[in-house]
Amino acid sequence: MSPKSIGVVITTYNSPLWLAKVLTGYECQSFTSFRVIIADDGSTEDTRALIDDFKARGKLQIDHVWHEDNGFRKCQILNKAIRETPCDYLIFTDGDCIPEPDFVQTHHDLARPGQFLSGGYIKLTMPVSEKITDEDIRSGDIFKPAWLIAHGQPRNHKLWKLSPSRAFRQFMNRITPAAASWNGMNSSTWTRDLIAVNGFNQDMQYGGLDRELGERLWNFGHRSRQIRYSTVCLHLDHARGYSKPEIWEKNRAIRKAVKDNKTFWAENGIEKKRPA
Repeated sequence: MSPKSIGVVITTYNSPLWLAKVLTGYECQSFTSFRVIIADDGSTEDTRALIDDFKARGKLQIDHVWHEDNGFRKCQILNKAIRETPCDYLIFTDGDCIPEPDFVQTHHDLARPGQFLSGGYIKLTMPVSEKITDEDIRSGDIFKPAWLIAHGQPRNHKLWKLSPSRAFRQFMNRITPAAASWNGMNSSTWTRDLIAVNGFNQDMQYGGLDRELGERLWNFGHRSRQIRYSTVCLHLDHARGYSKPEIWEKNRAIRKAVKDNKTFWAENGIEKKRPA
């Protein structure tokens, strides 16, 4: 069963320069029948103006889901996007992640009932992130290891994810020791299943909130499929001022309770009262 309508949910917060590169990447997708849903955690008018410019270009169907800035409320804005979308299948990523040209196509082709897809990413250095131009994205050069290395990206095994060999990528998916966990930069599943587990847990802040959703989907009976080599996005560098030890500790405790109690429903999620 293939998705009837796909939405790409992109989270952002006051990073219009990075978001512009990401939206350019979505203008270059081989599969074009999808909506872009920007889940905006309270950005200023600079981001709204950028989104309006991309809307005017007419290459993307864009929904801008916004709420007022009141601290880190990523889970809340993601739940609002889930609640309001008409799309039956959602791909989740971030406003600092430039997608490969076949990114949406791969998620569409590999979507199966009762599972979520766990994709991959490559973290870029700040110098490389800053050097990327719109033309580099449109040409596809940034997805060539030689281009990245020439512009300062370290030469290491992580660039294997950009191999031109589909057979090699499929082989690496099978042998990688990494768990097929929910990864907020590159994961997808059915909207109805996200609603069935009540979306993201709004008690979670930065640090494991995506993994927690995946763990509840597992408890709900979902399987996960490893596609970290099948399609990747390039993660632009940025500071992480919202990462705090005490928040990580709280989030780890929530995740432990989910595991121990085999919980799938988020009490503080999309709905505040569980259906009878």
